[in-house]
Amino acid sequence: MQISLSTGTLFVFPLGKVMSIAREAGYDGVELIINQDFQKVSSRKLVRELAEILPILSIHAPFMPLDGWGSPIDSLKRSVELAAECGVPLVNFHPPSWLGGEIGFWRWMYKVMDFQEEIAQNTVIVTLENMPWVGTRFRVNPHILSSTEKMIDFIQERNLFMTFDCTHMGSGKANFINDFYLFYNTGRIRNVHFSDYGHGREHLLPGHGILPLTRFLNHLRNTGYAATLTVELSPEEFPRDERIIVDSLREILQYLRAETGAATP
Repeated sequence: MQISLSTGTLFVFPLGKVMSIAREAGYDGVELIINQDFQKVSSRKLVRELAEILPILSIHAPFMPLDGWGSPIDSLKRSVELAAECGVPLVNFHPPSWLGGEIGFWRWMYKVMDFQEEIAQNTVIVTLENMPWVGTRFRVNPHILSSTEKMIDFIQERNLFMTFDCTHMGSGKANFINDFYLFYNTGRIRNVHFSDYGHGREHLLPGHGILPLTRFLNHLRNTGYAATLTVELSPEEFPRDERIIVDSLREILQYLRAETGAATP
């Protein structure tokens, strides 16, 4: 198992600084979120420069409009091309939002019969991420494939892999272990986004929410999960003091390695 840090955890810092912090804290690599820093620049050059600081284990396709990246379909394809060119093994993306009116993206997804062959040309792994439930009085998931069973059918039928997000699943089902096993038994989980959830807030530090995260990590160990575990936290969980951030991230990493049995490099 490799333990990664999502660059979104510290998006208040420049990307180079995020990479340096992750390296100092001891992470194996990062999940690089394609954000505003990738507008009007050579994306290939930027990725290669960042990879000199710490390995990039995955790329997260844009989940907001970016200049020069086109539609969600275009940005996914461009992310895959970028990953293949730069030796990044995995690209993750969000499913379409029916509430956001992404009907064209929705229809396109159902036309793809084999994501690894048609979209990735068998060069990188493409994963789909499960999305959160939102709302206070009425909980709703505004994305397609919000049902565990429907998402399992979709990824199996269309040769698509999965990023399992703990806080997103926990926003709908606090005790999400059974759903994890349903996904795990497909053999298609290639990345796990790790964070806590509670009181309507996502991507909390472990222990700041209500999810059974230590038990979940023990299940990862018992299943022999050997893909990537990505820490994806809200920047609001940290003070601005860089020293405290590094120490906190290092402490989380030690906890993850202890509970999963992941070896220290």
